[in-house]
Amino acid sequence: MIMKNMTFFAASLAFGLCGTVSAQELQAEAINNASLASIPSERPSNASPRPEPAIVRLQVLLDRAGSSPGVIDGHYGENVTKAVAGFEAMQGLSADGKLDPEVIGRLSDDVAAIQPYVISEADAKGLVDSIPEDYSEQAKMEHLGYTSVAERLSERFHMDIDLFKDLNPDSAFAVGETVWVAMPGAPKLGTAERIEARKQTGQVLAFTEDGSLLSIYPATIGSEESPSPSGTHKVKGVARMPPYIYNPDVNFQQGDNRERLTLPGGPNNPVGSVWIDLSKPTYGIHGAPEPSLIGKSESHGCVRLTNWDAGELAAMVKPGATVEFTD
Repeated sequence: MIMKNMTFFAASLAFGLCGTVSAQELQAEAINNASLASIPSERPSNASPRPEPAIVRLQVLLDRAGSSPGVIDGHYGENVTKAVAGFEAMQGLSADGKLDPEVIGRLSDDVAAIQPYVISEADAKGLVDSIPEDYSEQAKMEHLGYTSVAERLSERFHMDIDLFKDLNPDSAFAVGETVWVAMPGAPKLGTAERIEARKQTGQVLAFTEDGSLLSIYPATIGSEESPSPSGTHKVKGVARMPPYIYNPDVNFQQGDNRERLTLPGGPNNPVGSVWIDLSKPTYGIHGAPEPSLIGKSESHGCVRLTNWDAGELAAMVKPGATVEFTD
């Protein structure tokens, strides 16, 4: 699919030399040609409210390298700084989070960050009209699925849905239509023997048996009202598209719901599309229905990642892997 779409990409650019280039192509080209050297080495205090092409490219490259920036949104936020520091640690460099020439040189590649994608019939299947906020209403649904093609594709390509729509302002997101998407790397491969959940920095790190850093993710870890556990625990197993058991007597109360409820599985389930069960009862590492909030809002004691990061981590762990919570 990528090779076919790259042919379309080349043809589109060739047409642009002879005719009018669309807004989508201008944005894609600006991102793909953006210089990482134009990004300040440290995150500015007055970052632009608009997505920045160079930051989008940086986020894609960090994602490909295995140091997740979370959602790709084009903003120079804290998750970007943490991802740069994570990449530095993976490369054996001083992990200060600063985008210096050494980091840029090791990150850069020649693969376009933004590429075209043709919407398939499968992309439009299994959608739901909406997701109600009330858990009692969610419990009546058969599946807490995506509400639109745009939501499904933005998550598949690790993008903020607003950035996805900005890249495709005239799109109806219909089957057969070609849209511009970020192209992150393939999921990391390997076996994570040890996971470290760092509460203070809001990060989850996966290590191989020999102690090498395999991947790193931004995370939301507990809150003051619902703190995450301490110490070392074990992975018991992994569930994909799990149902969510809401029990206000054990966890928290949502709205006026005081009864135990079972919410169906789906990417918009409260624990997202993946649950990594821990030996500490009721606690786990899991996905989230709102990827843009990861690292930016509190969790009810567990460890939240984006759905795609949770899925990648879940594929690398086996029962018995250790999970250490550190301050």
